[in-house]
Amino acid sequence: MANQIKTIGVLTSGGDAPGMNAAIRAVVRIALSKGLTVKGIQRGYSGLLNEEIIDMDAKSVADTIQKGGTILYTARCEEMRTPEGQKKAADICKKHGIEGLVVIGGDGSFQGAQKLAHLGINTIGVPGTIDLDIACTEYTIGFDTAVNTAMEAIDKIRDTSTSHERCSVIEVMGRSAGYIALWCGIANGAEDILLPERWDGDVDRLIEHIKETKARGKKHHIVINAEGIGNSQALAKRIEEETGMETRATILGHLQRGGSPTCKDRVYASLMGAYAVDLLCQGKSNRVVAYSKGQYVDFEIDEALAMKKDIDDYQFDVSKHLAR
Repeated sequence: MANQIKTIGVLTSGGDAPGMNAAIRAVVRIALSKGLTVKGIQRGYSGLLNEEIIDMDAKSVADTIQKGGTILYTARCEEMRTPEGQKKAADICKKHGIEGLVVIGGDGSFQGAQKLAHLGINTIGVPGTIDLDIACTEYTIGFDTAVNTAMEAIDKIRDTSTSHERCSVIEVMGRSAGYIALWCGIANGAEDILLPERWDGDVDRLIEHIKETKARGKKHHIVINAEGIGNSQALAKRIEEETGMETRATILGHLQRGGSPTCKDRVYASLMGAYAVDLLCQGKSNRVVAYSKGQYVDFEIDEALAMKKDIDDYQFDVSKHLAR
């Protein structure tokens, strides 16, 4: 089976995530060790459709494992959502001799990989997103770095919030998922954590909690607000108006995407990249690499996309009891 694949491609798609370079590096070097030719596709599916395809060797990925972002660049691509764009992408892969493709990205990227698999290109997805919102896996490349970056920033905001006896509303990324917010809320000792999966919109109850903690003698109050809820500036204004406590909103934004990846993101991304190449060499296609119960496993892309993910009830319950 290993001899059936001779040339593979690798691309990163969607939002960048720290650790993507470690995955690219592993794909390239593991493939080379198996005697395969590797093509790097720049700027995701957009670059594939524009034939931005380069040859990659061991030197191409030297001194990259510690770098944030992606050396192959990334982009969104509306054309890839159309049947015409998908067929064009498959034809370009065949034109360049790319028999197998490793797609590093999130759910949207996997949908493109799924279409290419149905058009005869062996595809393997590797979960790369800081949002941790891919249901089939307990780990996604970039989450660990992003949550540590946010945690360190919130620690600093807490220092100044305490000094000025303020309330701080701090908005973290995560798109429509609340995992970064939940982890930061627990790690930073936040008094309130607002998650898209659990928030009922009851601002009055939030304000009452702030008043209660103030009455107990607390000199500051930290509210971690998930991106999926947003409106942090308006929320901060209302809190200040109704509690009399000076309140500032801070949106951490894209600093959470950048930076040198943590050890976990480097190691897990490397192993996932290697696993993806192994699957291609076994003749597998239309699969997503995942980490589950301490093991690297794989699922059909169709099955993975159909899965739903929710916040763990126990973790959320603990976070509420700790925020007193």
